[in-house]
Amino acid sequence: SGLTDLLAEIRKVVQALEQTAREMLTLLQGVHQGNGFQDIPKKCQKAREHFGTVRTQMESLKTKFPADQYYRFHEHWRFVLQRLVFLAAFVVYLETETLVTREAVAEILGIEADRERGFHLDIEDYLSGVLTLASELARLAVNSVTAGDYSRPLRISTFINELDSGFRLLNLKNDSLRKRYDGLKYDVKKIEEVVYDLSIRGLNKDAAGGAGGEK
Repeated sequence: SGLTDLLAEIRKVVQALEQTAREMLTLLQGVHQGNGFQDIPKKCQKAREHFGTVRTQMESLKTKFPADQYYRFHEHWRFVLQRLVFLAAFVVYLETETLVTREAVAEILGIEADRERGFHLDIEDYLSGVLTLASELARLAVNSVTAGDYSRPLRISTFINELDSGFRLLNLKNDSLRKRYDGLKYDVKKIEEVVYDLSIRGLNKDAAGGAGGEK
């Protein structure tokens, strides 16, 4: 039937998007390895090239169904979209140590921020991707210490605390999002432990001095 064909078409593009997301994830996971820190700019640049592919794939996805039926089929690409939001947020964080806005993510992915304009980035998909970023940064804080970078965990800690404050202001009605937000508390705690450990070892003074000196 027409619907079966349509779903098969959507699935095909979604699988291509999932493949691109996997390649990007593999690439960016490299920042956690010992000398991965030196390569961050190069990895981000490479990831940006992958987003070119994502935009092409998104263009293809948009043609598969009528624009006003976005939510009818949303379930089919919701997870890959959240994964791509996370990847975009991670790249932007690695480049600038700031939180990417929903508008900026939409632009990176080649879709709309505004629901009225068709294929867009749903606010809950954006928030979900941002929460994945938080747990990735908790991991990065731990690995920074191993790599001998003691100022990065302090900066990550500030960023995550601001993120946590922002989420507290939201009235999260979506259950899966609320559960994900509960995970943020663990990320905050994990990073606090890293920072506390650095302070006990007297390493945060070097870090703070170093960070101050760079400005």
